[in-house]
Amino acid sequence: MTTPTTYQQPEIDAALSVIKFDAQGLVPAIAQQHDTGEVLMMAWMDRDAVAETMRTGRACYWSRSRKGPWRKGDTSGHIQTLVELRVDCDGDTLLALVDQTGVACHTGRHNCFFRAVRGGVLAEIAPIEIDMEKEKA
Repeated sequence: MTTPTTYQQPEIDAALSVIKFDAQGLVPAIAQQHDTGEVLMMAWMDRDAVAETMRTGRACYWSRSRKGPWRKGDTSGHIQTLVELRVDCDGDTLLALVDQTGVACHTGRHNCFFRAVRGGVLAEIAPIEIDMEKEKA
């Protein structure tokens, strides 16, 4: 298990000052496995989610469907431990280098990018690793 990277308030304030949130107060955040480079998922963060992620070292996002904070793994146990938070050149996208525990995708796959256009069709290229319906029970 990776030790979470946490940031002090001046570092959090510095990051928040350069992040360009959209009209809904959100910024896209890509979660990437820190040691393999595997892109795990894309989600949204608001100011509070960015601050909480940086303060606690555990990925927190903004759920547009639930209209509230979503602490990755609260219900499934499949958490993302923060290794480093990066801001892109324009300040409008974040890259969270994380250590994923379990699966990242709600479908039970290791990452959310399990479909590819191959041979003219959309093909599933990664297996389901965990039955998430059984996990909820």
